[in-house]
Amino acid sequence: MQSHARTAEAVAGAGAVAHYPATEGLSSTEILALVGEHAAALEDVIEPLPVSLRLSDSLPDRRAALTAAHFPRVDAELETARRRLAFDELLLAQLALMRRRRLRERSATAPVFDAPRELTGRWLSELLPFEPTGDQLRALDAIDEDVSRSRPMQRLLMGEVGSGKTVVALYALLRAVEHGYQAALMAPTETLAEQHFATIQSLMPGEAVPVGLLTGSTPARRASDIRGKLASGELSLIVGTHALIEPTVEFARPGLVVVDEQHRFGVSQRAALDAKGSRDERAGGVHSLHMTATPIPRTLALASYCDLDFTVLRELPRGRRPISTFVCSAEAERARAYERIREELRAGRQAFVVCPLVEESDVLQARAATAEFERLRDGELRDFEVVLLHGQMPSAAKQQAMATFASGAAHVLVATSVIEVGIDVPNATVMLVEDADRYGISQLHQLRGRIGRGAHDSLCLLFGPKESARLRALAANRDGFKLAEIDLELRGEGELVGTRQHGQAAFRVAELPRDGELLERAAAAAAAITAADPELELPEHALLSDALVEVYGAEAEAPIRA
Repeated sequence: MQSHARTAEAVAGAGAVAHYPATEGLSSTEILALVGEHAAALEDVIEPLPVSLRLSDSLPDRRAALTAAHFPRVDAELETARRRLAFDELLLAQLALMRRRRLRERSATAPVFDAPRELTGRWLSELLPFEPTGDQLRALDAIDEDVSRSRPMQRLLMGEVGSGKTVVALYALLRAVEHGYQAALMAPTETLAEQHFATIQSLMPGEAVPVGLLTGSTPARRASDIRGKLASGELSLIVGTHALIEPTVEFARPGLVVVDEQHRFGVSQRAALDAKGSRDERAGGVHSLHMTATPIPRTLALASYCDLDFTVLRELPRGRRPISTFVCSAEAERARAYERIREELRAGRQAFVVCPLVEESDVLQARAATAEFERLRDGELRDFEVVLLHGQMPSAAKQQAMATFASGAAHVLVATSVIEVGIDVPNATVMLVEDADRYGISQLHQLRGRIGRGAHDSLCLLFGPKESARLRALAANRDGFKLAEIDLELRGEGELVGTRQHGQAAFRVAELPRDGELLERAAAAAAAITAADPELELPEHALLSDALVEVYGAEAEAPIRA
């Protein structure tokens, strides 16, 4: 057979040679020899793709691709083979995600919210203290369309820092409340939950919609009272952390949930909140709005989130001022940085100082918030009120520190990345980030988004190596979506949030973002196939259906996002 001849030739050392990652006790050459011994198995390779798809996309057949991948005659064959095998992986992942969405839509129903907007209409026209942006209004319309159907809403809301996602979320929550249902907002940290609670209260001045806050630090008596009011239906709106999914929390008539920073929750945690809806026999599920403050690159969104509807907020509220960002490294620049902070403080404004550690460490050489707080309080910023905030503080102490800074009673907040999202202090105009190279691009962009929210120009000072590609990207770009793409390029799809999330799509051949164009083609092909044959029942899709089951199981569940 021709493939056997090529095998012998390749193993003998002629022509191009496939490369295999060596492992302990087994060299790449030995692996190549073993592969050669099993070359005959290539004759049994099944082609899962319909002929029409292979022709339209100019794809080699799978057997030829595998043969070229293992026993290439020239180097160019390796890339052609890799792209065909990568296309298979991406196509199956897209089909699985689309099937998961279809199964979810068929298996659950949610309450229909299609009555006139009495409460929400009055809130928008009379109570909201500012006019929504065009992007926000379009998001409200999309939510209205979603919740007017019995199919549970599954929408992902992402946007630029400061684009007003909370306003959109509150509208969705109130849409459920005005139909007689309960609504919940779940955040991953107590600080963020507390900030959402305060923001919701400020956005509903004088509004008679009861809202509660439930976290792990809520006093026992108050927590018991809140749980009782949720179970009786007396409490319509609740904000909280993981405490909301505890078995002791029951809703009388749940209708809608908002999950903020959704990537920080596991699948089972998000599902536990959705499942609260099953307690209501009149509705088998709840509408879900997922939020993320980190823009998701199109490539990653297509690869892992195509089973959700997307809403993107790019437009910033009127009056937002630009933020100038500089990378600082020399100690001479540090002295000037503190002087700039003092200039802002003397002008009546406020500042953040962000450190990567809570306490000093013998292992990690980085500035710690507790030590920096004491040093600045007694040193460069001794003429100003300085407060400390980090995640290990007791809840009451955290609330006090944040309230003191938000009220203007404190001039400087020294903190860890606990302030990354949800903190809104318009009077804060300067931020200094220590050891900035220890953070990812998206996290730095979120931190920077805590300033520039008022009427004054703002300044962000990043202390770290000036040759850092990440820090240079931050200094040169203010567009979070552009930065997300740069982040993906620099870190790779498996490292976007620091470490690969459990069960996230991990391809053996496909490489993102390198294969972004190939992913677009696979997504288009999957959409066309699904539209024509949703269950893959036609004869030309039989082998593709078998491949889908082989990779993702009997129900063809797509890779689960953690």
